[in-house]
Amino acid sequence: MSDRRDAPDGNQHAPAADRDDRQDRDGGQGLPDPMRDAEAADESDPDEAIDEDALVAEYESEKPARQLSGIPLFITKIIGVGLSAFGLFWVFNPMATQLYLPAFLMVGLPLTFLVYRGWKRSSKATKTERTARPDNPHLFDWLLAAIAVVPFAYIISDWDAFFRRAIIPTELDIIMGTIAILVTLEAARRTVGILVPLVVIFFLAYAHWGPYFPPPFGTAAYDWPRLVGHNVMGTQGLFGVPTDVAATYIILFTIYGAVLSASGATRFFIDLSFSAFGQSASGPGRTVTMAGFLLGTVSGSGVATTVTLGGISWPLLRRAGYPREHGGAVLAAAGIGAIMSPPTLGAAAFIIAALLGVSYLQVLIWAVIPTLLYYLGIILAIEMDARRFKTRSVAIDTQPVGKLLLRFGYHFSSLVAIVVFMVMGMTPFRAVVFATVLAFLLSFLEKQSWMTPKRIWDALANGAMGALSVIPVMAAAGLIVGVMTLTGLGLKLANIIVMVAGGSLILTAMLSAVSVILLGLAVPVTASFIISWVIIGPALQNVGVEPFAAAMFIFYYSVLSEVSPPTALSPFAASAITGGKPIKTMWLTWRYTLSAFLVPFIFVLSDAGIGLLMSGGWQAVLLSLVTSVVAVAALAVATGAWLIGPAKWPERVLLGVGALTLLAMEPIAMAVGAGLIVVGLLIHLAGHRRDRGRPDPSPALSTDAS
Repeated sequence: MSDRRDAPDGNQHAPAADRDDRQDRDGGQGLPDPMRDAEAADESDPDEAIDEDALVAEYESEKPARQLSGIPLFITKIIGVGLSAFGLFWVFNPMATQLYLPAFLMVGLPLTFLVYRGWKRSSKATKTERTARPDNPHLFDWLLAAIAVVPFAYIISDWDAFFRRAIIPTELDIIMGTIAILVTLEAARRTVGILVPLVVIFFLAYAHWGPYFPPPFGTAAYDWPRLVGHNVMGTQGLFGVPTDVAATYIILFTIYGAVLSASGATRFFIDLSFSAFGQSASGPGRTVTMAGFLLGTVSGSGVATTVTLGGISWPLLRRAGYPREHGGAVLAAAGIGAIMSPPTLGAAAFIIAALLGVSYLQVLIWAVIPTLLYYLGIILAIEMDARRFKTRSVAIDTQPVGKLLLRFGYHFSSLVAIVVFMVMGMTPFRAVVFATVLAFLLSFLEKQSWMTPKRIWDALANGAMGALSVIPVMAAAGLIVGVMTLTGLGLKLANIIVMVAGGSLILTAMLSAVSVILLGLAVPVTASFIISWVIIGPALQNVGVEPFAAAMFIFYYSVLSEVSPPTALSPFAASAITGGKPIKTMWLTWRYTLSAFLVPFIFVLSDAGIGLLMSGGWQAVLLSLVTSVVAVAALAVATGAWLIGPAKWPERVLLGVGALTLLAMEPIAMAVGAGLIVVGLLIHLAGHRRDRGRPDPSPALSTDAS
């Protein structure tokens, strides 16, 4: 399977540079392949065998990233290396934001037009036809790339005067600003689809025809020169915080991920997971979950982690007894955790640091406990499924955990180094660059993983490619934020939410969660967070929620766009690999990720709940941790229908309601919730004793591919 890597936002794939050198990019460490026996067994059973490459190719045919070859591949690699080098240069040679961001987009947007298709490639073509037919840019793509350079080159040529003319732009300023907006929207359309550009167009139309909207949404009318001046010639729109984050945090972390992957870390993380958990009935599911967490610490991308896991782990899950949809749900849930896993998290986490004016290290600290709870929920669901559906262990050939850690454990060093460097007072930018250098140096501990000049070149190119899917989205989201700040729409919507909720904290939180989820149905994680922060953030703060708690609440609900249609890319990617039904896979993924839906309420509904974000003192941290662990476990039983035996509806309802009641983190609510959970457990134990000795009616999971 190819080395797929995309931006931390995780909503699209970066193109694979070359499928033939995939072993080279994994570092060629000669690690034992834990799937060798499983795949060999599959080959002996033609009824169970699947053409994994064909499934992945079918999925990729629906995605806009090209599989470049020949001269276009060489040219895009040169541009990609240049973009990565420019980002690294900026870390040690800072320049004015008004100069750096236009220069960054002048390279990033044209590269997007060369790397991403303007329309889907036919999925009806056979694998041979797809291989024989070049998937390279057309003349129109080259023309668009050239046009995209022009407005940003114009801005750079006299950037200081350009930004000072924001109130009274010249005619040429307006033309160039308009072109900049149009190429940004087209680049966003190619990477994440038509919905994001349509949302931007709606907001621009709202600002222009504001008086025609009914109260309380009406606003002043802004003509096009004013919109261009505010959104392109200032720091609130195209060159605002979202683009700044893409050009600093994201590009540097994708370079780091590319170097770490090229040094063989990806292979090591997966092999370590197989070695640690692969030998029991629930081992295959636990293995995928741990591998997803380890890969997620590097990629920060849900869909990239899902696809990487799927290509390697699906044969193991299938032989363990998981049908296509259940296996796809496990893969997707583990992959989505990448967006929540320190030290990279998703792109939205970088924006939190920038918006709140805190260090990125602080955001990592806030994310630690919720991340652990997320994976705890998945592990518990897997354990219950293993017993409920009688999954079986799979014999796999791996080295002992201790031997793997002694030989290849150095791959963890750079991950730890990022945090250590930031604790020492380094900026996140320098911390990740020095961690990248450390990963580069450590690659020479194993001869087969040496970072040769070719690998360095490919890593820099792949680092830039990994940022492409999020750069246009960030720029487009900046336009939305620009319109909201110009018209005051964000505050109006926030006031409406609070008014509808009647000032109630719990109702405001519930309406906010629903609003973020609905927004996530249309746009990817990063855009969802940015828009929601402008609207939902003030609403939550108006009812007493701390800004950092509001930001993390919105962040986690924005992540749910990875589960919700039509942008449920991780479940859909998993279903493409397993051959399962996409919608059923998505709903099963919801069950595995349920804790991510409910845990955020803990740190907004009470003062003690912020302990979940490592704030408020050790007592608050301990109380919120214990409460949330009990709630997640009770929810797992309620949805998994198993504890020490099959769980029936009465105890499941009691456990589910008790878990929800605990979320309030108030003494009376916690007492009621704990009481309901205890009653549910007692009923379950009594029923289990009564049913002991009866035949177990629960069927084993079918391995039938049909």
